[in-house]
Amino acid sequence: MYIIMLGKPGSGKGTVGKMLSEELGIIHISSGELFRSYVKKAGTIGKEIESYISKGNLVPDELAIQLVEKRLEESDCKNGVILDGFPRTVNQAKELDKFLNKHNSKIDIAVELELSDEDIINRIVKRRVCSNNECREIYNLEFKKPKQEGICDKCGSELIQREDDKIETVQQRLKTYHETSEKLVEYYKNKDLLYAVKININSGKTSEDVAKEVETYLQNK
Repeated sequence: MYIIMLGKPGSGKGTVGKMLSEELGIIHISSGELFRSYVKKAGTIGKEIESYISKGNLVPDELAIQLVEKRLEESDCKNGVILDGFPRTVNQAKELDKFLNKHNSKIDIAVELELSDEDIINRIVKRRVCSNNECREIYNLEFKKPKQEGICDKCGSELIQREDDKIETVQQRLKTYHETSEKLVEYYKNKDLLYAVKININSGKTSEDVAKEVETYLQNK
């Protein structure tokens, strides 16, 4: 099964994607984490990627497609994946369709998490991430606080604020989203693959609730 997680940066795609991964038994791939892994390795590709994401801009289609397709060819992806943060553009989506078609596969569903820009900014600037690459647990200083300030509950590592989670970068990321990714939502809607979930930060609906809703929809589908 191949699932696409769509939504603005900070809408909860990663959290819900990981929960679905555990329930469905297929791997979750975050393009953001994939790209940041190259940044940590440095080298020419890492420096090129950093020059884009540090400013809140998208990694160019050609490079993004190359790195994601390389990841999808690894053995742990043979039963399907949940893709979080890719594709970001219609061109990337079309190239992904071509890649999957060559491997006799296809996208089964595109899940869109809908959240207002105001709620997104409030979420992201208060987001903290575990610095341990083997953990990467996500927290929020308002509604998902760590038990000990600045320390990950799961592994005890330091919590950090990513450079691309600072307000100026978030505003640029939202601008980029509206310019490119809204067309992507229409692309999957026109293919009758879109399932949208509306989220209000004050509604009390948790990531667990969203994941269960999506899972129920998949079972019924």
